[in-house]
Amino acid sequence: MIAWSIAAAQASGCFDDIIVSTDDPKTSAVAESFGARVPFVRPPELSDDFTPTIPVIKHATEWCLENLTGVTHVCCIYATAPFLTAEYLSRGLEVLTASDSDYAFSVTSYAFPIQRALRLDDKNRTEMFNPEYFSIRSQDLEASWHDAGQFYWGTADAWIEERPIFSTWSKAVILPRHRVQDIDTWEDWEFAERIFKAL
Repeated sequence: MIAWSIAAAQASGCFDDIIVSTDDPKTSAVAESFGARVPFVRPPELSDDFTPTIPVIKHATEWCLENLTGVTHVCCIYATAPFLTAEYLSRGLEVLTASDSDYAFSVTSYAFPIQRALRLDDKNRTEMFNPEYFSIRSQDLEASWHDAGQFYWGTADAWIEERPIFSTWSKAVILPRHRVQDIDTWEDWEFAERIFKAL
């Protein structure tokens, strides 16, 4: 899977260096075989399943600032984003550099209005989260968006200072829903395979 992210980064022409942050020797070997570099081992305190993204990229950015020259922008690309394209990576960098924002990252729209979301109790009885929207047609509700989980362009300063990504200092790069499939479960993987074949 990581090979697709590396290939998209290479094809975008945006990067002076493509670095993979990992503590796993197998991941390192795969990344290097596809042309990325693994110049450091991610420390144990940043390598569990609960570590947020920002501290990991802060660590990588610190390494870049100490070992490379002219680093002004850093992009976090998830290895679990097989539909990432060079086009949207390039657009993300353009959006960031054309603004005074801290970050530019991929988003996509929800397929159905979140204002009409339901909760289920332990007996599968339903209740609306926002019952005040029951009588409003779904097409009349405000569109809502979610993180597409593909990439986060940021200024080096924003990563180092651990500024929040989800803020008014971030710009959205809108992706069509069919280009978005985060992979966290086997069901996600199987759905991604079906999309991949269709594309």
